[in-house]
Amino acid sequence: MFQGAHELRAQRQARSSHPAPKVSFEFFPPSSPAIEETLWKSVARLKTLAPEFVSVTYGADGSTRDNTHRVIKALGEQTVIPTMPHLTCVDASKSEVDEVADSYWKMGVRSIMALRGDPASGAGSVYTPKADGYHYAADLVAGLKRQHDFRIGVAAYPETHPEAPSAHFDIDNLKRKFDAGADFAISQFFFSTEAYLRFRDRCVLAGIDKPIIPGILPVTNFNTLKRFAGACGTELPRWLSDSFEGLDNDPETRQLIAANIAIEQVLALQNEGVNDFHFYTLNRAELCYAVCHSLGVRPAVELA
Repeated sequence: MFQGAHELRAQRQARSSHPAPKVSFEFFPPSSPAIEETLWKSVARLKTLAPEFVSVTYGADGSTRDNTHRVIKALGEQTVIPTMPHLTCVDASKSEVDEVADSYWKMGVRSIMALRGDPASGAGSVYTPKADGYHYAADLVAGLKRQHDFRIGVAAYPETHPEAPSAHFDIDNLKRKFDAGADFAISQFFFSTEAYLRFRDRCVLAGIDKPIIPGILPVTNFNTLKRFAGACGTELPRWLSDSFEGLDNDPETRQLIAANIAIEQVLALQNEGVNDFHFYTLNRAELCYAVCHSLGVRPAVELA
């Protein structure tokens, strides 16, 4: 995993010829005053990096709708960063979804992350489409495109969606979303660069020519990460668990290890031609800011 000094120097020289990376950040609606304070502190710091956009989650089961709307509205009022709310098919009729999308358009929002979402009973439960709703993400994408000229993002799974019967089926489903009008995809987080690159190659062979932006999750808490990974089918390699072993009560060292792992991941991807990165912030700025710094993404004042 760790590289020698000569390899790192060679990578730095190669990166100097790359175009400036593009970054974006995901936040989630706060559920308490403390999380609210952390969210806006993180927004204040990360907006200095001039991200391409920031996204705000919706609650995979369709919850937090009003809170997402409130955060998107506040971001539009307090920053000039393009915003991208998540929108799901779950537990809502087509007319209800269309109403939410229309309200975003009137607010000035021009991008939406279109997702199927998890069943209302929770991840792992059997998904049953609502009879009068958009059944799947491809249907939602088509409906949004009919309504307004949104720029639409969709989800991609380098290690295959946990409900998909096969990797081939999963890529076919991703292609259906692009064929319905999606403009780009953001991947689920992963820790195997090779898995993402193989997935990218398979997508090209399937006729997908739209961007698939890697989703990067800097690890803040390994136990929480295990729960996230179990829900979305992401493999956690042995070296990753070994890296955090014995650090449950040592947050400072965890932070240093986490930054190193995420920085190595993005630099390895950049050496493979990847130049767009989407960061799952968990509403915290520190690690994402450090990783962006390593990519050369820095505040305009600092660059000047």
